[in-house]
Amino acid sequence: MDKLFDIEGPFIQFLNRVADLMILNFLVIFCCIPVVTAGAAFTAEHYVLLKMARREDGYIVKGFFKSFKENFKQATILWLIMLVLAAFYAVDFYIIRNADVEFTKIFLVLFLAIAFICIFTGVYVFPLLSHFNNSIKNILRNALSISMLNIPKTLMIIAVYVIPFVWLYFSDFAFVIIFLFGASLPAYAAAMIYSGIFKKYEPENKEIVSDYDFSVKMDEGNEENE
Repeated sequence: MDKLFDIEGPFIQFLNRVADLMILNFLVIFCCIPVVTAGAAFTAEHYVLLKMARREDGYIVKGFFKSFKENFKQATILWLIMLVLAAFYAVDFYIIRNADVEFTKIFLVLFLAIAFICIFTGVYVFPLLSHFNNSIKNILRNALSISMLNIPKTLMIIAVYVIPFVWLYFSDFAFVIIFLFGASLPAYAAAMIYSGIFKKYEPENKEIVSDYDFSVKMDEGNEENE
């Protein structure tokens, strides 16, 4: 029984991880309320979650707002770009479904292909911004390159985002679960997947997918030692 409640034991560590994910979820929800700040919130979330996935945990709140502040401008621009693309596709999808005109199969295939490319790219945008120093253009290019070079893992990441919300759709406790873990838990599972991908592009194990620079952002530990 003593081992069960040992502060270094797996049970207490599990409870600590659950508490961290709840705290992070509240931070993300709170910082997404103005909508325009959602990009910075997602970036900060992935900054914290990648550290969690690599067992490099620091202070959740401090790390979150550190990344939120540092990446706010780029994250907001990227978020607005993604919103515009999403709105464009939503309007086009509505037109395709309700128009009297019959669209050709080639057009529909092309429409879906571009949509999937945008989704594939989108799942890496904020994780890349949270971990690497780069321009907006290069973040988008690298996100696309990485998604195409790692299609099985990209599909896994998309699945861990989509499947929980499909399940929650049929659940009576959906609101409670989303409020507690809806943003943090799927993103944590995604971080566990893309952590290995990112290691290939870090300075000590560099394997660049393109000519665009990858430079790892300084972590809290290095900052405190300076």
